[in-house]
Amino acid sequence: MAFFNIEYHSEALQMERSVNVIYPDASEIAPTEVDDKDIPVLYLLHGMGGNENSWQKRTSIERLLRHTNLIVIMPSTDLAWYTNTAYGLDYYDALAKELPQVMQRFFPNMTRKREKTFIAGLSMGGYGAYKIALSTDRFSYAASFSGALGIGIDGKDIAEATGGSKAYWEGVFGKLQGKTVQKHLLTTLAEKSDKKTKFYAWCGYEDFLYQSNEAAIKQLKSLGLDIDYRQDHGKHEWYYWEKQLDHFLEWLPINYQKEERLS
Repeated sequence: MAFFNIEYHSEALQMERSVNVIYPDASEIAPTEVDDKDIPVLYLLHGMGGNENSWQKRTSIERLLRHTNLIVIMPSTDLAWYTNTAYGLDYYDALAKELPQVMQRFFPNMTRKREKTFIAGLSMGGYGAYKIALSTDRFSYAASFSGALGIGIDGKDIAEATGGSKAYWEGVFGKLQGKTVQKHLLTTLAEKSDKKTKFYAWCGYEDFLYQSNEAAIKQLKSLGLDIDYRQDHGKHEWYYWEKQLDHFLEWLPINYQKEERLS
C-alpha cells in the first residue's frame, strides 16, 4: 500500500491543511478484488489532542489494511469538534463538504457512491463521524468508538460533561444552552436525517463516557437510527480502539482481508 501526506489550501478555513491517506496497492490484493475505478473510501477521524497522524502512529492500521481494497483518509480538526465554530473557523465545511472534493481531485478512482463511502472516529471523532453522517447524504456506514455522542443530550451542560473551560466550549459551539447549541446535538441532526445510514457504536464499561453513550444511543435509536451498539470491558484507550477498528472493518460491506488470514 501507499501512504500519502498531502498539504493543500483549504478555502473553507483559509489556511494550509494536512491530510494523511492510505491507498491500496493492487499487487497486495487478490486479483479478483482489484477495482481501480471505484475504490471504497473510509474517512477516519481523531479525538481530542490528536491530528491526522494519530491513527497511523497509535495503531497497526497499515497492517490491518494491507490486503484490502480501501482508501483511508485521515484529516485533522484540531480541537474544533468537526464544527463550524463560534470563533469563525468553519471546520465542518472544510471536512464534510470541501475535503471530499479535494480528495477526488487527488484520487479520481475514489468512489463517488454513497454505498461505498464510510466514516468512523474515536472520542471527539465519534461525535464528528455521527455528526457528518447525519447531516450529509454521503455516508452509508458510520462508526463511533468511545464516542462523545452524549454531549448536550445526556442531561448535562457540555462544559460540565466534558471538562475544560466554558470559554473554550463556547468558542466552539456558542452558547451552551438554548437554540444555539441545539443545532450541534446529534438528536437534532437525527430528527432531520434521511435515516439511510447504518451506524456502529462501541464503548467500554470502564470508559468515562460509558453512561453518556448509554443515554445517547437510547435516544438516537428512539429517533429511528439503525445502530449496532456493542459494549464490553474497556477503557478510553488506543488498545481498545484498534480492536474496534478491526471489528468495524469486518462489519463493513467490503472484502476485508487481514494479513493473518492469508496463507
